[in-house]
Amino acid sequence: MYCKAFIFALAATPLVAAHGKVAVVQGDAGGNGTGLGIMGGVVPGPGRNAVTEVDTTVFGRTNIQTDGLGKTTNGGKNTVAGMKQVMAQSGDTLPQVSANGGKLTGTFHIVTTDGAGPLQAVIDPTGTGAFSQGQVLQASTQVPGRGGNIRPPRVRSVGQLFTRSMDVIMRRASNVNQDYPMAFDIPAGTTCQGTMGDLQNVCLVKIANANRAGPFGGVVPMQIANGSDTATPVPATNAGAGATEGTAGTKGAGKSAAKAARSFQA
Repeated sequence: MYCKAFIFALAATPLVAAHGKVAVVQGDAGGNGTGLGIMGGVVPGPGRNAVTEVDTTVFGRTNIQTDGLGKTTNGGKNTVAGMKQVMAQSGDTLPQVSANGGKLTGTFHIVTTDGAGPLQAVIDPTGTGAFSQGQVLQASTQVPGRGGNIRPPRVRSVGQLFTRSMDVIMRRASNVNQDYPMAFDIPAGTTCQGTMGDLQNVCLVKIANANRAGPFGGVVPMQIANGSDTATPVPATNAGAGATEGTAGTKGAGKSAAKAARSFQA
């Protein structure tokens, strides 16, 4: 009787949020980076959701053109100050994209079954997180999935069978731990005006699925390559203000990017 009551209680447990994250990005003209908040190899691929999801970014709304940088379980709200961690993991050169219309490519890591594709992306030239004023990008290589969901991998052991059964009982997403390529076209003529610590001329790109359980994805920095300046970070004269995920997006098509940026300053 107690066992049956326990199972019913588990079945009534709300769906636990699952995740997908931007593991690495490159520009067609060089450089590389990762998503804000990513912790790298210290986070295991397979395992319990509570362990594998700690550095995946969750956004507040499925509308890709919503302001803010999202948040992670481990680090809380993402800020542009986290650029130091991105650079520490990825090197001194951010992804460099050709000025005449290049690509931002990379790897999207599906952590659990509702952290899948298809993905959306929007670029913010101000580098502040004002994505409501940004431009939606065209995906040229898409991550599989439907509505942000994907089937779990085939069960290959008794241990995996037990874990999968508990996932079903507790109505939580199953671990996937798979990487998929992604690519987005950056329009010709794009300019980047963001300032982040010691870097100038930085854009931010928000990449996310549209799953209502999240949505999940990440925010990545990039620069536009300009001839011999391709791989050279430009020193900043002033530290940039941090942008964070707000409780509501900036509204009104007539609001300027500057106003949107100010509303998210730390």
